Amino acid sequence: QVQLVESGGGLVQSGESLRLSCAASGKIFMIYTMRWYRQAPGKQRELVAGQTSGGITDYAASVKGRFTIFGDNAKNTVYLQMNSLKPEDTAVYYCNAVLKPTPFLRSDEYWGQGTQVTVSS
Repeated sequence: QVQLVESGGGLVQSGESLRLSCAASGKIFMIYTMRWYRQAPGKQRELVAGQTSGGITDYAASVKGRFTIFGDNAKNTVYLQMNSLKPEDTAVYYCNAVLKPTPFLRSDEYWGQGTQVTVSS
């Protein structure tokens, strides 16, 4: 089975930084994309940043210039470096991966359990 485990969340003050990690483990043949989503209370889950296996990245407009997504392919891990955090960044952050567990199975989507990020003003 495939597992995505996030870490690095916490409580910080406005303007500070955090780095989130997401490690994929289990049966993994190929990872196509890894993304970070977030969901604030009372709001829909939104895409924050994503990276393809080829290294192409994309960001939500609200975090561009402040957040950076990067990965370690050897460790099947993706990171989200979050700088200049704002109270509106407060949310549960979820890791998402689209991958093939084996060469014979179709690709599928997997989610982590989420990690809380709270930014105080």
